[in-house]
Amino acid sequence: MLQVVPMATAPTLELSPQDVVGLVDELRAYHALYAPLFQRQEQRDWAEQYLRGLLSALPRKSIEPMVLAVVGADRNAVRGMQQFLSAGPWDDDALLRRHWQEVEQALGDDAGVLTLDGRDFPKQGQGSVGVKRQYCGEVGKRANCQAGVFLGYASTRGYTLLDRRLYLPEEWVEDAAYASRRDACGIPAEAVFQTKPALGGAMIAAVRQAGTLRCRWVACDEGFGRDTALLDQVAGLGLWYYAEVPHDTRVWPGRPATAVPAWSGRGRKPTRARVVDPGAAPQTVAAVAAALPARAWSRQGIKEGSKGPISADFALLPVVAVRDGLPGPDGWLILRRTPETGERKTYLSNAPAATPPATLVRVSGMRWPIERCFEEGQQHLGLGDYEVRSWRGWHHHLTLVILAHFFLVRLQCRWGGKGPRVDAAPGPPAGQRRPAPAHGRSGLGTGSAAPLAAPEPRGLPRPSQAPPRATRRVS
Repeated sequence: MLQVVPMATAPTLELSPQDVVGLVDELRAYHALYAPLFQRQEQRDWAEQYLRGLLSALPRKSIEPMVLAVVGADRNAVRGMQQFLSAGPWDDDALLRRHWQEVEQALGDDAGVLTLDGRDFPKQGQGSVGVKRQYCGEVGKRANCQAGVFLGYASTRGYTLLDRRLYLPEEWVEDAAYASRRDACGIPAEAVFQTKPALGGAMIAAVRQAGTLRCRWVACDEGFGRDTALLDQVAGLGLWYYAEVPHDTRVWPGRPATAVPAWSGRGRKPTRARVVDPGAAPQTVAAVAAALPARAWSRQGIKEGSKGPISADFALLPVVAVRDGLPGPDGWLILRRTPETGERKTYLSNAPAATPPATLVRVSGMRWPIERCFEEGQQHLGLGDYEVRSWRGWHHHLTLVILAHFFLVRLQCRWGGKGPRVDAAPGPPAGQRRPAPAHGRSGLGTGSAAPLAAPEPRGLPRPSQAPPRATRRVS
């Protein structure tokens, strides 16, 4: 066994909304990065207030309590925020592309890891877009829920979410009986059924096409790793996948010889190659692991846990993947075993043969950050607290949650850690403080000492004009 030395993965986000109470000017400057991407001033104001609500200390981040805390008791403001979120025609994609540029500035690394995972949201009733009784990871069983697919990013500097897509079950897209639901939820007419791996592949392709965020790896669990079309797409985009796969996945320890069978002179002439030796069948990764001698395993540190280093036993083997029953791409089989329980996880990677073993071990510890994003988003930022039912509302909410999470990540990067508590920090000299906003102008407060978690003494001025209510659902 090798000496256990924790590998450098991603630092945990230590900031929470309670730690940024008072950073009004910081949030205002952050919002200004995205404000030009909203078409109207009212939309900019609502977005600023929604971010402030997500970053508040409220126990639940649905629209009404956020508006009451940030704006005050104003029913028109509640309706205006609902309209902004559910039907506002602002461009999520433009905000996310700008977000990727900021992620590059704060976290970008040549060895950056794109992380792919799903998150389910339990829901009551049948009116919410894409809702269905299906397996729900949130409760660990079949339940009425919506399913989302998310793309994250991790480097040794930190982690955040990059994109999100709502999974629409096939009947929601193709069944005529769902036509009224599709119309009520504003699902775009051009929407087609896509599997979760296909949604993940589309997000990865969008990041690569934008070309603004450095990355080298794509890490995913076996729900995505079992999809060879996704893995081949990732490879085609010039990335290296690190995919957990089921234990019955088959591989060849070495590349078997193949040839097109000789034509017998009858029937159609063969054109497809076959494995020359019928006995050279691929093996399951479980069988490969069971046949390994003890010396093939080495103990390696994965990351630093709250009670010390977390380690696992690893075995790394070059293999040939299977594609349509034939030898496919060369790659690595990475076997990871938990010392205490013997639980084994299996990964396939298309990383080059010259990749150092230490790198393959390190990347195995780079998928957990997206799970932390979900936990932090749920606990602190209202990830699943939305009450909107529309297609547009779901994507709008998750876009702003992504931006709120990155606000905390970005601050931690700048501070080099959790930093001092803001509520104990002095404000700027009186002569340098910004004047309080006029009644007709939206703002986040009167200066850097104004709280994010509660309204100012005079109340936060609401936008000069609430966005008009929609006369129909907007797709």
